[in-house]
Amino acid sequence: MTTAATSVRSTNPDSVTVSAPGASSVRRLLSLDALRGLTIAFMIMVNNNGSDKAWWFMKHIDWNGMTPTDLVFPTFLFVVGVSIVLAYEARLAKGSTRAHLAAQTVKRAIVLFLFGEVVNGFPYFHLGTLRIYGVLQRIAVCYLIAGLFYLWDSGWKSKAAVLIGALVSYWIIMRWAPVPGLGIPTPGLDHVEAGKVPFLDRDANMVAWLDRHIFPGRLYEGTRDPEGLLSDLPALGTALLGVLAGIWLRSKHTLESKANGIAGGAATCLAIGYIWSFWFPLNKKLWTSSYVLIAGGISLAILALFYWMIEVRGWKGKWTWPWLVFGSNAIAAYMISELLGSTLDLIGSWIAGHRFGTTRWIFIHWFAWIPNDGLASFAYSFAYMAVCFIPVWILYKKKIFLKV
Repeated sequence: MTTAATSVRSTNPDSVTVSAPGASSVRRLLSLDALRGLTIAFMIMVNNNGSDKAWWFMKHIDWNGMTPTDLVFPTFLFVVGVSIVLAYEARLAKGSTRAHLAAQTVKRAIVLFLFGEVVNGFPYFHLGTLRIYGVLQRIAVCYLIAGLFYLWDSGWKSKAAVLIGALVSYWIIMRWAPVPGLGIPTPGLDHVEAGKVPFLDRDANMVAWLDRHIFPGRLYEGTRDPEGLLSDLPALGTALLGVLAGIWLRSKHTLESKANGIAGGAATCLAIGYIWSFWFPLNKKLWTSSYVLIAGGISLAILALFYWMIEVRGWKGKWTWPWLVFGSNAIAAYMISELLGSTLDLIGSWIAGHRFGTTRWIFIHWFAWIPNDGLASFAYSFAYMAVCFIPVWILYKKKIFLKV
């Protein structure tokens, strides 16, 4: 993002316009804006539960498996892929060159990556142990590769080929490539033994091994990182699913056919992903190939529903407004949510003269009185999201849309 503000949303990868091929004018795809906004709102909530007693669907799965919370990040990355197609085509229709867009893509990816480092290091920035990986960093990497790939070739066949190649290659690496010094991944094994390791073991897997050698002492979970380098490969597949959806949405089919096509894609991804999960289990922290397909299938299904409701049926109104507000400044909303808690704790420490958890104090004194622990955590999450909504709403009201 830059500090400059603009009301021209089509220049923002987080705000998208869409046009039919050959059309001279562009219009906003409100269904995509609404999906982006709903995703970022839920992301803020699940990242700020208030306590560890939140309801199960508000927490990430411990290892294999998936909860609704595990759908948030891939859905946002999927939306980034759709946005690449629609935003770039809108810019090209207005006279931008592919070379100019490529340069902007590189710049934006760098800025997004650096924003991720701000989130990781704030407020103390201990450079010796600063985590390099992160949510914004993964978005930056996938946006860079998918964006440049689309500018190089806007056809769907190459995207489908790379998507399949990425998912199958990752499966082969994780299943059959020996983990150096540890052994060959072996299904059904429950402990490390001579020359063999359990398939998708928490630490004895290729993703964790590689990350420990690249960034020792800088990983989110000490011995592993949920946004590790190798797992960027299947994450790119998530973005490419979005790119394919975006290409379909720009086709000359009717609105009803587009909605049906997206729904059909959802069913296909869900079926293949579910079958594949028997051999390659769902795992968000490793971003397994089956996880890509099932999470992508659900993202496609929600997009199909929103597209049918908003674009086909024209059901717009107050129910879409909060999601459109969040969706118009999604990265800004995420940054605000990530930095707010740290800022509150920092201010509390200044006032108290010692380390003081302001956010924890707020939960205990304002929400913990609610008899149901899960409801108390949910109330805190919703309140936190509502507070983050205020500055984003102010930006929206003033027609300020921050862009990378």
